[in-house]
Amino acid sequence: MIKIYNTMTNQLEEFIPNIKNQVSMYVCGPTVYNYIHIGNARSAVAFDTIRRYFEFRKYKVKYVSNFTDVDDKMIKQADLDGITVQELADKYIDAFKKDTQALNIKQATKNPRATEYISKIINFISTLIDNGFAYEVKGDVYYRARKFDNYGKLSGQNIDDLEEGASNHVTSEEIKIKEDPIDFALWKSAKPEEISWDSPWGQGRPGWHIECSVMSTDILGDNFDIHGGGQDLEFPHHENEIAQSEAKTGQKFVNYWMHNGFVTIGKDEEKMSKSLGNFITVHELIKEVNPQVLRFFMSTVHYRKPLQYTQENIEDAKNNLSRIKTSFNNLNYRLKNTNSSKEPLLENQISKIKNHFIESMDDDFNVQNGITAVYDLVKLINNYLEQEETSKDDLIYLKNTLIELTSVFGIELEEQNLDTKIEELIVARNNARKNKDFAESDRIRDELKNQGIILEDTANGTRWHKEEN
Repeated sequence: MIKIYNTMTNQLEEFIPNIKNQVSMYVCGPTVYNYIHIGNARSAVAFDTIRRYFEFRKYKVKYVSNFTDVDDKMIKQADLDGITVQELADKYIDAFKKDTQALNIKQATKNPRATEYISKIINFISTLIDNGFAYEVKGDVYYRARKFDNYGKLSGQNIDDLEEGASNHVTSEEIKIKEDPIDFALWKSAKPEEISWDSPWGQGRPGWHIECSVMSTDILGDNFDIHGGGQDLEFPHHENEIAQSEAKTGQKFVNYWMHNGFVTIGKDEEKMSKSLGNFITVHELIKEVNPQVLRFFMSTVHYRKPLQYTQENIEDAKNNLSRIKTSFNNLNYRLKNTNSSKEPLLENQISKIKNHFIESMDDDFNVQNGITAVYDLVKLINNYLEQEETSKDDLIYLKNTLIELTSVFGIELEEQNLDTKIEELIVARNNARKNKDFAESDRIRDELKNQGIILEDTANGTRWHKEEN
């Protein structure tokens, strides 16, 4: 039984999908005016891991994540670059796909772009106006936030406090035209030479919040299972999505709200943000850090906890991933070289580890306990490989289980076959050790190390792994 921490209720709830064995899931994607930073990637990895676990548990997942391809930031950046907004969007959507592919993030069932939904956005806004939830002023359309009951419930905001806060940051021009400082834009009238579309209110473009309401309900229906995104989106973005969507449809918008924690930088755990200038793009980072190590680092921290980015934590992730790969490689090496018909003995031990993994992940996707189960499996593999005789059935079961569990974290274990000459060198070194020719043994070890093969001597022979970047 999977339990999810629902941000709306602030408690763990049993996950009951609208359709049995199916999950409808919408996760807010990036505004595509630059390369994604590790904060964007953290959200994408966290929800990809959650998606993978649902699939591990045999759910069919419809996973939707959008691209915001028109807004103020995009217009400003396109102008600076001397290109159109669409050209800017195309460039960074392509970059997003390459960067997320490097992190082994599965492609969404659908990646809608806001500009593909302009007519549906206009129709959605028109319905809100007809229902009295929105109003037009000089080509702009605003949502009457106070008219929606429980506005602020998701983020725990008091509407009077919101009014006071809004009064401090809205412009004098907005104060003149808005009925209430907390009202938010659904449609923005176009400035001269700015990208725009025809509408009943004149030339303009959609506001940010309305885009996700329209795209999510159009693809997944007026009510769907899960809406995810970064913690920073709780207010105002997700709060406004709820108000717009439920005012338009008259139905509960989303059953389970999920929000991932922030990324912090360095030992002082300073929150990463563009305003502080301490953000790191994935595009640059994966030139220095193995993308699989970065993925492993991100996917093994619980999604609701802060992700502390430090060199030490990256190094820990690298070492832990190397442990898993080394165990897998040596298991394959043993499997390849065994003809034993010994009866299998490990079924119960492997089942206990797998059950521990499921219990952990069922508890709001507790990846930190889940990866502990994987480490237990690696320990079992290593201990088993110490034995003089092994069962081929046990080796196959261990291998398949390790592949199955690590795939939830986005780690694809691939068999690394040794070159025949390297295998011969390992055999020669083992013989040198048996003959106590330690000078020859050390010479061969060094020769293999120069070729990226690291040896580990055990009581039952030699293990090897390829040196990680």
